[in-house]
Amino acid sequence: MNDWLRGSSHDPALAFSGAVVRYGELARAVAAARLPAGDGLVGCPAGTDPVALVTTVLAAIDRGRPVLIGAAQSAADRLAGLLPSGTDLALTTSGSSAPGGSARVVARTNASWLASAAPLAELTGLGAADRIAVTGPLHVSMHLYAVLHALWLGASAGDDLVGATAVHATPTRLARLLDGPAVPPVGVVAGAASSDQLRRRAAARGIRLTEYYGAAELSFVAAGRDGRLDPFPGVEIQLRPGASGDELWARSPYLALGIVGDGMLRRDATGFATVGDLAQPTPDGGLRILGRGDAAITTAGATVLAEHVESRLLSLHGVEGAAVLGEPHELLGQRVLAVVELADGVELERVVSAARAALSPVELPRRWFTMAVPRTDSGKVARGVLRDALASGRLGDGYPAAFERSRS
Repeated sequence: MNDWLRGSSHDPALAFSGAVVRYGELARAVAAARLPAGDGLVGCPAGTDPVALVTTVLAAIDRGRPVLIGAAQSAADRLAGLLPSGTDLALTTSGSSAPGGSARVVARTNASWLASAAPLAELTGLGAADRIAVTGPLHVSMHLYAVLHALWLGASAGDDLVGATAVHATPTRLARLLDGPAVPPVGVVAGAASSDQLRRRAAARGIRLTEYYGAAELSFVAAGRDGRLDPFPGVEIQLRPGASGDELWARSPYLALGIVGDGMLRRDATGFATVGDLAQPTPDGGLRILGRGDAAITTAGATVLAEHVESRLLSLHGVEGAAVLGEPHELLGQRVLAVVELADGVELERVVSAARAALSPVELPRRWFTMAVPRTDSGKVARGVLRDALASGRLGDGYPAAFERSRS
C-alpha cells in the first residue's frame, strides 16, 4: 500500500463536491491510473479535479515518477531536465513578492513530507476518526499536504465544513469562516501570521487552534498554540543578522532539494537554509515571525515590517483585508502605503482615523487605497501584483491627498 494510504478499505478517504471515495476505491484507482509514457516528469495541472489530482500524485509516487503539481504535461516536459536529482514532488508556487507573482517550482522528496506527518499529528491531536476540511485548491502545497496528511492518519479529507472535525486554513480564510455557522472545533492555521484578535475570536467559538510557520521551500519550521511558536519537532533554528533584521535559518529533514525559477531559498555549507523571513525571540522563550525581509520598508531611517502593519490594520473594525507596501520618496527614502479591503458600509476616513491611534507615526500609511486585496493561490498577499499596479498608476492617486501632503 502507498505510504500515504493508511485507512481501512471501507472507510471514507476523500469527499469533494459531495462524492465520497473510500480507501479501497482510492487504492484501486491509484493502481490503475494511466500516466504519460516513459519515466519522466508527470504533469498535473491546476484546476484538476481534487480526487483525480490526489490519484495522480499517489500513482506517480508509487511508480517512482516525479510529479509536477500545478502545471500541464507540456510544462513538465520543458522542466524535466532542470529538476534536482531525486525529486519526487515538484510544487509550483506563485511568489507573493515577485513581479506579477511570478511562478517558481520547489523540488522535494516524498520522504521529506512523510517525515513531518507524525510530528504534525502529535501537535494537532488529529487521528483516524477525524473528518478534515481543506479550504483551498490542492495544487497549493499547504492544501495538498493537508489532504495527504489526512490520508496518512487514516482520516477523511474533503471540502465540506458541515460535519468536519478539523479545518486547514489561512488566517484570512479562518476569519471569514468565523463569520459563518459551520466552523470545526479544531483549526490548523498557516500561510501567514495570525492576529491576537483572530485567536480571541476562535477561542470564543470554542475552537482549538494550532498555528505553524513554514514555507514551500522549508516545509515546517515552527508551530504552537496561543500565539507562541517553538521549533517544529526535528527542526534546528538559528537567527542570523540580515539587512532588515534577524533572518530565520532552519535545518531539518523537511527541507526542499532546490528551486527552479525565481526563488528566495539560500543554503549554507552546514545544511541550514532560509527564505529571508525575519524573526525574533519572545520573552517567554518562543519565536515571533516578523515577516519576509524583502517586504521591509525603510522610511525616515526606520524599518517598518509590512506584515506587522497589516496585522494591526486587520484588527480595526471593518477591515477585511490589508496589504502594505513601500514606495520611493525623495525625502523619506520610502513611504508607507496601504491597500485595504473594507466591509460594506465602512468609510475609509474612519479606518484612517482608527489607524492613527493603532500605529506609530513611522508605521502610519501616507497613502491609502481601497480595493479587494489580490492574493496568491495560497492566500498570501500578492505584493508583486500590487507593486506592478502602483508602478503603472493603476492604483490611482490614493486617499487623501491633503493627509498625504501634511505628513510628507
